[in-house]
Amino acid sequence: MARHVLVAVDDSAQSTDALEFACEEYSDATITALYVLDPGDFYAVSGVEGTAMANYDEIQRHHEERAEQVLEEARRQAAEHDVELETDHVVGSVSRSIVDYADEHDVDHVIVGSHGRTGASRILLGSVAETVARRSPVPVTIVR
Repeated sequence: MARHVLVAVDDSAQSTDALEFACEEYSDATITALYVLDPGDFYAVSGVEGTAMANYDEIQRHHEERAEQVLEEARRQAAEHDVELETDHVVGSVSRSIVDYADEHDVDHVIVGSHGRTGASRILLGSVAETVARRSPVPVTIVR
């Protein structure tokens, strides 16, 4: 059985389902909820031109506040199962950050939600869950 489970969280229903699964199936393990801040999102607000650069700190602060809100909701969800949840957030590419975090923090199982992409969108855009499953140094459960 897994000793340290990493659950990737965001504000999606699939993420909520992944955390629910982790709390039900791995309640005796250490569970860490990880929120990844994609730096590309910092510029998505107003583009890469001067306004985004001038407001970078403010935009990043907004995203970090959003991360804390998502992690607080994850802690509440875990508490409903009497599970004490560890939380963390990092800045970087989502799939790479999840894989790197698992490798660097003695995680022995990763759980991610699937966003259900199929066909062309999966091929063109890629899938975080699929990339994590392919590159993870430990087993991965993808929750639908």
